[in-house]
Amino acid sequence: MIWPAFVWPVLATTAQAAQCPRSGTLGTSRILTVDAAATPRVGLKSFPQTLPLADHEVVLTFDDGPWLRTTPRVLAALAEQCVHATFFLIGKPASQHPEMVRRIAAEGHTVAHHTWSHRSLKRIKPDAAVQEINHGISAVEVALHGTATTTPTTPFFRFPGFESTPATLDLLQSRGIVVFGADLWASDWNRMTPKQELKLITDRLNAAGKGIILFHDTKAQTAAMLPAFLRYLRDNGYHVVQVAPAEPAAAGRH
Repeated sequence: MIWPAFVWPVLATTAQAAQCPRSGTLGTSRILTVDAAATPRVGLKSFPQTLPLADHEVVLTFDDGPWLRTTPRVLAALAEQCVHATFFLIGKPASQHPEMVRRIAAEGHTVAHHTWSHRSLKRIKPDAAVQEINHGISAVEVALHGTATTTPTTPFFRFPGFESTPATLDLLQSRGIVVFGADLWASDWNRMTPKQELKLITDRLNAAGKGIILFHDTKAQTAAMLPAFLRYLRDNGYHVVQVAPAEPAAAGRH
C-alpha cells in the first residue's frame, strides 16, 4: 500500500512479510520499501526525518560485521524469532568472510554498506572518503555476487560514527543511495553487561515508542542480550519492520 500523504510523502510502500512456521514467535510484521529519490536520509539522531513507522514498530539494524565470533550468534537469535534485520557491513571483513555475507543474505536479511575500513569520512581527504565508500560497496558486492561494482544491490549506507560531510551526503544522494542514521541506539560501544544493555535499550525504546534501532553484531554483550530483547519486543506489543529498496538496483550493476 502507499502511505497516506498526511503520514508521509509518497516515498515508501509496504508488503507482507513471510509467515513464520513456528507459533509464538515475534516474526517480521511487514517489509517497508524505501525510495531513495524521495527519502535520501533517515534517522532522527542525524536528520530531521525518519521512516514512516507506526507506534510500536521498530527497524533492527546491526553495524560493523561480519564478525565470526558474534555475528552467527546474532543470526541465530533473529532466526529463532523469525525476525529480519539490516546489516551494515564493513567491506574489509566482508571480503575476508564472504561466506558469512552470503549467509546473512540467504537468511533473508537486508545487506547494506558501512565503508571499507570504518574510517571517519569527516576526517580524511575527500578523495579518500569516496574511495572508502566505493571500496566498501565493491567488497560486499563481490562477496555476495562475485562481481566488483560500486553500484550497490541494496542502496543503503550508514556513515561510521554518523560522521558525514555535505559533499559525501550529496554524492550518495546523487547515486540514489539512502543514508541511514538511527532513531535510538543501545550504546553497545560502551562496555556493560547484557542485562545492563537490555535495560538501557528497553528504557529508550519505551520513551521513543518506535524507531530505527542501532546495534553492533560485533559486540559479545549484544549477541548475549539479543534473545531477551526480542522476547521483550514480542511480549510488549512491538512489531519488527524490515527495510528494502523500492526498486532492485541489481539491474544497473556494472
